[in-house]
Amino acid sequence: MSSGSSPNVLFVVMDTVRKDHLGPYGYQRDTTPGLDAFAEEATVFENAVAPAPWTLPVHASMFTGMYPSQHGANQENPYLEGATTLAQSLSAEGHDTACYSSNAWITPYTHLTDGFDDQDNFFEVMPGDLLSGPLAKLWRVLNDNPRLRTVADKLVSLGNTAHEYFSSAEGADSKTPHAVDRTKGFIEKAEQDNDDESWFSFINLMDAHLPYHPPTEFREEFAPGVDSTEVCQNSKEFNSGARDISEEEFEDIRALYDAEIAHIDSQLTRLFDWLKRTDRWEDTVVVVASDHGELHGEHGLYGHEFGLYDPIINVPLMIKHPDMKTGEREDTVELVDLYHTVLDSFDAQPTAAAPDEEAVPFDPTRSLLSSSYRQFDGVEDADPAQAAASGGDTGFVEYSRPVVELKQLEEKAAAAGVELDEDSRFYARMRAARRPDAKYVRVDRIEDEAFRLDSDPDETENLAGGNDEGSTGRGAVDDEAITEVEASLASFETDIGGAWTGADDAEVTDEALEDMDEETQERLRDLGYVE
Repeated sequence: MSSGSSPNVLFVVMDTVRKDHLGPYGYQRDTTPGLDAFAEEATVFENAVAPAPWTLPVHASMFTGMYPSQHGANQENPYLEGATTLAQSLSAEGHDTACYSSNAWITPYTHLTDGFDDQDNFFEVMPGDLLSGPLAKLWRVLNDNPRLRTVADKLVSLGNTAHEYFSSAEGADSKTPHAVDRTKGFIEKAEQDNDDESWFSFINLMDAHLPYHPPTEFREEFAPGVDSTEVCQNSKEFNSGARDISEEEFEDIRALYDAEIAHIDSQLTRLFDWLKRTDRWEDTVVVVASDHGELHGEHGLYGHEFGLYDPIINVPLMIKHPDMKTGEREDTVELVDLYHTVLDSFDAQPTAAAPDEEAVPFDPTRSLLSSSYRQFDGVEDADPAQAAASGGDTGFVEYSRPVVELKQLEEKAAAAGVELDEDSRFYARMRAARRPDAKYVRVDRIEDEAFRLDSDPDETENLAGGNDEGSTGRGAVDDEAITEVEASLASFETDIGGAWTGADDAEVTDEALEDMDEETQERLRDLGYVE
């Protein structure tokens, strides 16, 4: 190990939480008294960069040490294949591992839970045991055939509709207390059964993800008088143009969002206090992060789709580790680096789980515990990001074709009689390179975006140049920082597999059902998706 070790790791992802709504990042509302206290014992990172703007590819990157283009888990291929996960490597070395999540993407059918000795998913519509059984087989059949992917999109859309219904205020309850209780039980059992080895516990908490229906106690404190069933809880309605949202309504939405964050904070405080009371706190490394943030009307968008703006991809990250100094850090950190940091904490080496799988080797230049962290100069067999920005000050983000959101957006638009422009961000793929001072976003259908984050943190002035045909770079030549970060992005694109030049617009119709075998068609009938 680079610099000491700690026996246990608790890894917490607060799904969809943007950092400027947290006390450690200067938020004025008292949403996070527990995390405020935690931050005094932790390192607080100001420039943590997520590798994508949504759950599946971000978690796949944190679990494998790969960028999205490398692991290939996206909405067109919604499962992780051919890559050994962090949990698999830790389990192979004898560490007890567990994953408790209320996110539908972190389940057996996506393979993100591979390697965890114990796992549970509290998604309200499709529990983990179903997703690892017949539905997993169906999902694989649909997505392995490009002609059938529209059917898969429709299933997800129906699932989202059902999730909205079952998550409504009338019957919804947070799964976070259950996840915390399961984590406590796992820790006790792991220490009882295997006290010679340490444990790794991962939890994903979904309260701050749409729709927002916070528990009454927190709604009354942070959103008094706001009826969560009356505000817009479907971002596609707004983004498609099917529904307007006034600034007053967005204020109510943000208040509900704050209430959800406060509930997460209270449950994390409960878990942290238990670790302290049981004398486990000092022996536990604690990572608290978000996989991505959220937009509430900024840039004309709602949710975390169709853009790579900072409220989405510049995420909170706080780490309590005995070998890390407390206080704020301004240098660039990538969530991809957490794979190596956790390995380093356990002094573990990745082990391929199968002959045809890749296990990313431990890299000290990507471990936050190493004295050579992000010193990429001279790295042998450099990855695309290390080669593109050897100084380590640049984070990279990828957003492949958002097929699920796009299908839902089209449905909302069609129902409202709105025609979507195919030459828009809704149909685009995006990649970004981000430094603390500047960002460049490559967009394949509309003008690129570039911002000086040091002087324009709200990203209001686009400094990108025109899309000159035949030009490799499209940066603003009169701004050195923008030119440099665009050059890093161009290098990354080349090494990662080439620049995206257009989204896949292949038309798929319901006639594709005829390509399915009888067993699959019967399963669809049983689920009520076809007649």
